[in-house]
Amino acid sequence: MSKKRILFIATEMSPYLELTEFAEVVNRLAIKSNDSGLEVRCIMPRFGVINERRHRLHEVVRLSGINVSVDDDDYPLQIKVASLPNARLQVYFLENEDFFKRKHIFHDDDENWFEDNGLRSIFFARGALETVKKFGWAPDVIHCSGWMTGLIPAYIKTAYKREAMFSNSKVVFTVGQNTFQENLGADFVKKAVINANIKEKDLELYKEANNTALFRGGAHFADAVTIGDEMIEKKLADDIAKLKGKTIVPFKGLDSDLSEYIELFQELSK
Repeated sequence: MSKKRILFIATEMSPYLELTEFAEVVNRLAIKSNDSGLEVRCIMPRFGVINERRHRLHEVVRLSGINVSVDDDDYPLQIKVASLPNARLQVYFLENEDFFKRKHIFHDDDENWFEDNGLRSIFFARGALETVKKFGWAPDVIHCSGWMTGLIPAYIKTAYKREAMFSNSKVVFTVGQNTFQENLGADFVKKAVINANIKEKDLELYKEANNTALFRGGAHFADAVTIGDEMIEKKLADDIAKLKGKTIVPFKGLDSDLSEYIELFQELSK
C-alpha cells in the first residue's frame, strides 16, 4: 500500500523563517508526519532574508522553466530545495526576483507596507500549485498555513478544480493570529481571478483584502480547519464555529504533541 502524501504550503517554517511561533509548529508537524509514515513535501516562499548558503539551498533544474501569470504579466519561477535539518524530507522554496529578492519581508526599511504584497501572495499561491503539477506528485492532503496561503483552498476548489493532480486532494487550513493591519488593495480580488474557472463572485469572502479576509476565505474553502493560535480575532472565531460540513480542530497549545493533526490527516486521506 502506497504512503499517503501530505503537502505543507506555508508562509513561514522554522528554521528558515520565523515570524510567529507557528513556524516551529510547521517544522515539528512536518517531521512528525514524516515519522508517522506519511510522504511529506513542503513549499514556502524564498524571501531574501533566507540565507541560501547557511541552509544549503540549491536550484532544482528539472523544475525550472515555469512561468506564473499574475495580473496579465508572466513572472519566471525558480525553485530551490533544501533538506530539513534532522529530518529526511525536502523543503521547496519558490523564488522570483521581482517579488521575493528583497532585504525585508512585508515592509521596507521605514516599516512601509510593500504595495505589491497582494500580487506577491497571488503569485505564491498560484506558483505553489503549478510547482505541484510540475512535481507530478498528487497530494492526498494539502495543509496551508500563514496568510499568504489564504487563496490556495479557493484556487483548488475553483481555478484548479479540473486538474487531475488535485482531484482527490483534501485541504486543511490553519487560522492563526493576525500579523498585519494593512490592506492588499481595492483590486486584490480582481487580480486574484487567475483563469476562466474562477470568477470575482467566488472570491467574495476576500474582498476586504485584509488579514482576516484571507483567513476567512481560506477556512471557508478548506475541507477542515485547525486553529493555530489562541489569539485569533473573536468575530473570525465565531464565523469559523458556524461553518458546516467540515472538521474544526481547536487550538491545543504550542506544546501539543500535534497528534490531533496526524489523526486529521489520516482521516481525510482514507
